[in-house]
Amino acid sequence: MRSLNSLSSSESLFKSVFPVDDEKKTELFERTDLSVQSSEPSDSLPTKKAAPPAPSRVLGWLMALFYPLGRYFVLPIYFKQIEVIGREHLPATGPVILAPTHRSRWDAMTLPYAAGHDITGRHLRFMVSANEVTGLQGWFIQRMGGFPVNTDRPAIASLRHGVDILESGETLVIFPEGNIFRESHVQALKPGLARLAIQTEANHASLGIQVVPISICYSSSLVPWRSRVRVEIGAPLHVSDYCQGSHKQNAKRLSGDLQAAMEALALND
Repeated sequence: MRSLNSLSSSESLFKSVFPVDDEKKTELFERTDLSVQSSEPSDSLPTKKAAPPAPSRVLGWLMALFYPLGRYFVLPIYFKQIEVIGREHLPATGPVILAPTHRSRWDAMTLPYAAGHDITGRHLRFMVSANEVTGLQGWFIQRMGGFPVNTDRPAIASLRHGVDILESGETLVIFPEGNIFRESHVQALKPGLARLAIQTEANHASLGIQVVPISICYSSSLVPWRSRVRVEIGAPLHVSDYCQGSHKQNAKRLSGDLQAAMEALALND
């Protein structure tokens, strides 16, 4: 498994994606390390082993069962109208981060409907709040591409798993607003998505990560029976355009451009 270049850069990136107070952060980084460990004996203090990757996989038979169920039965029956615009902007190859607005738990079904395997031939990998990955629901989420992020006591393994997904050329879904918001306007974006994308791109020559802005809008904020949903997909931002100079300043630029793109899409709803 590949790792980020250094613990110091990992710590900065980790804090931006999963905010945590200094006391928790100190304890966390004493327990985990993204750096490569040597197998040679040493007189120095024992090194800490890296935490295992966050559990996440895609079961083909499960996808084959539940995706058609959602696409052809659940969504058409529940919603009066489902409109998807801009599918031509979805990259066919290479690492991709889908960056949708987050308005309802229905997003977890409407996004695959608009941009999932049936459309692109690529499975979506979701960062999911750990409190949702429990019990039977958690069993399904973790076998349909989702992986947990514990926002109270986050683990570097979750961040590293997202890096591994991008390094493998897959599609990662991150809701950059952070939480569900019922308001129609785009909330201020968290900095983690941009920093994760730039750090990963900068560590690999010509990886080619693209960030796709997406607006998901429901006709009613509470998404009642027979409401309407509109998904608009914007032109991707190329992360390589933001990798010259300071990572911190580049991340601000990428976040600002992503916010502007998402706001432009939301104005069309």
